[in-house]
Amino acid sequence: QVQLVESGGGLVQPGGSLTLSCATSGFNFMDYVMYWWRQAPGQERELIATLSPTGGNTIDADSVKGRFSTSRDNAKNIAYLQMSRLKSEDTAMYYCNTVGRLGAPYWGKGTLVNVST
Repeated sequence: QVQLVESGGGLVQPGGSLTLSCATSGFNFMDYVMYWWRQAPGQERELIATLSPTGGNTIDADSVKGRFSTSRDNAKNIAYLQMSRLKSEDTAMYYCNTVGRLGAPYWGKGTLVNVST
């Protein structure tokens, strides 16, 4: 059974940092592209980052370039999203996701990041 579990969210002040984790199981993590998304209240889900199996990671959202980075540990089956210089507009539910070989998407339940004073 495929499982993705995000963690590491919380309340942080503007300018602060957080690292999110996506712990996975039930599939051969090292063979799959992983994605980070976020969804702010009242807005559509936005693709933040793409992590290739071999480590060619990209930040897809212009709004976070230069502040966010992403990585994966294939030995631990975990993907990470490192966030720095956080802004109030980064407040959102953050999700990790992958797509199975038959095209089925798998999602975690998300972790909430709240950037506020």
